[in-house]
Amino acid sequence: MPQMPDLLSTIRMIIKLYDASLKSVWVKHGLSPVETHIIGFLYHNPQLDTASDIVELRMLQKGNVSQAVESLIQKGLLTRRQDQADRRKIHLSLTPLTQPIVEDILQVRASFQERLFRGFTPEEQELFESLNQRLVKNITFESEREGTL
Repeated sequence: MPQMPDLLSTIRMIIKLYDASLKSVWVKHGLSPVETHIIGFLYHNPQLDTASDIVELRMLQKGNVSQAVESLIQKGLLTRRQDQADRRKIHLSLTPLTQPIVEDILQVRASFQERLFRGFTPEEQELFESLNQRLVKNITFESEREGTL
């Protein structure tokens, strides 16, 4: 069984490699790294469309997300609308102007996944996916039990 520092180091290395892979997208489109992450997050998680969702699930600083959201709105890449039931809640939506950015993010993600799983058989990739889903299930259970989710 891997030791926790090894697992955490691996997670950090994966995040660092993914961020480095995304650099081409934010440079090409004149975005900050946080803006790029927000666009990718909203594309992949349309049901999680508030700044709070982004802060919590992407583990980004609240101030950085607020600033990036405002910048993306000014650039015409995001729109916001108030929740009908809870006026304090603001929903974010990507505009059609993000389509070329999203396409580049999708290309980076596909390339990243290909590089990450280089040398893995299809069966090993399926096993990884299965184990990863079990980890997420355990994390979700423990987080709910501890009230951290």
